[in-house]
Amino acid sequence: MAGFYEELKNADKNKNLISLTVIEGKGMGAKALWSGGEFLFKQGDEKVFDTFSEKIKNIDKTQIIKTPEATLFCEFVTGEKYMVVCGAGHISIPIIKMGKMLGFHMTVIDDRVSFANTARREGADAVICKPFREALAEIEGSTGHYFIIVTRGHRYDQDCLSQIVNKTNAYVGMIGSRARVRLVKEALEDEGIDRGLLDKVYTPIGLKINAQTPEEIAVAIMAEIIQVKNQSNSTFGYPKEILEGLISPELDHMPKALITIVSRKGSAPRDVGSKMIVMADGSAMGTVGGGCVEAEVCAIAREVAKDKTPVLKSVDMTPGNAEDEGMVCGGIVEVYIEPVL
Repeated sequence: MAGFYEELKNADKNKNLISLTVIEGKGMGAKALWSGGEFLFKQGDEKVFDTFSEKIKNIDKTQIIKTPEATLFCEFVTGEKYMVVCGAGHISIPIIKMGKMLGFHMTVIDDRVSFANTARREGADAVICKPFREALAEIEGSTGHYFIIVTRGHRYDQDCLSQIVNKTNAYVGMIGSRARVRLVKEALEDEGIDRGLLDKVYTPIGLKINAQTPEEIAVAIMAEIIQVKNQSNSTFGYPKEILEGLISPELDHMPKALITIVSRKGSAPRDVGSKMIVMADGSAMGTVGGGCVEAEVCAIAREVAKDKTPVLKSVDMTPGNAEDEGMVCGGIVEVYIEPVL
């Protein structure tokens, strides 16, 4: 399926892009991409998708669709998640660290060389040491961009927000007291920026957890971003590590299988769309929850990698079954395990 993954990599993820996989029944293993009311690409038994065309038009979230003949997993896909932090002060440092832990590509902007260097040392993927307006002009924005404004003063906040508010984004948050925020918004409204756009900005930034220290404030900000991200219709999609592992020429020689959680009930550790690549030699990328669940499906995945036959597997973690295996979570997950051809 290398052709499918190459097409997926190159597809426009700023539009509603849906990955389709037949996970059971007629045409099992067939894959397709759907966007803008039409198929962009099909691979495998192409005719099987004809019976799903009308239903696909009406879906608005990741889900499973069934017909008497086949079961289709429909997954909304987004691109890489980008976090742009305006300001490299004391709050930005824990934000950089947490953002990296959560899989964001971290860009930090600051016009002070010493602060920009600190952000670079702390692990930011990209650091732009320029005036904020000039730096933000270089960033287009997308549905995967999360902007955090934590500069050293409302004049700089205003510069940043004026450049960001009209960009395509998943989230814009700005730190500051209510009085400071009001002044910034009023000034930008006077400049002709639509008030409706300004009121969509998350400010004061972060969930209300009575945060005090820079680290606590960073936790509040990241918690709010996670909340916003997980309210969207997309799921885990194809993280950069997974997609690169699927199409990497260096790994072509190694038989491998892709594990995807396609349904979830109860308190399973990972959500629908979580993915993991398992090589025939047992090495892996990503995770679908760890523990006994992962060990069980990885063993199956190694066999799938070798014999090239996809499998739909249900894993029961409800009380009783879970306790017998020493699992701490409950619930049931279905995983689709497919060979990467």
